[in-house]
Amino acid sequence: MRELHGAVLDIVAAMIGSQRDEMLIAAAGIRLDRALFPLLVLIERLGPIGVVSLADRVGRDYTTVSRQVAKLEELGLVERRASEVDRRVREAVVAPAGKAMTDAIDVARERLMRAAFADWEAQDVRDLVRLVRRFAETMRGGAGETVT
Repeated sequence: MRELHGAVLDIVAAMIGSQRDEMLIAAAGIRLDRALFPLLVLIERLGPIGVVSLADRVGRDYTTVSRQVAKLEELGLVERRASEVDRRVREAVVAPAGKAMTDAIDVARERLMRAAFADWEAQDVRDLVRLVRRFAETMRGGAGETVT
């Protein structure tokens, strides 16, 4: 399990590193502050989402994330609205301009990942995706307590 934990830490570091974000931003041909990049992507993937939940996902203080989401709103990339469940909570959703930006990011990510897996067998990639998805579900508590 120690080896698995080490591999996961390596993957997380590679996926959330500032160099990876800068590479994706450049490959997508967009202009966006690197600190705002993961927030925009998560809002597009998970929205509508509240600031506290978003802050938990990125491991930042909610006041910092609130300011950053406000900046994304100023840029016209996200919109904030009252939650349908709890009107006291404001949630962020991706705006059309933000969706266009995340679409460009997705295209760039696909191109870069295909290049990274170019020497892998197609079945190996499918197996990796299936097993990583299963692992993610397990870690979220789908099969017992979450372990970190």
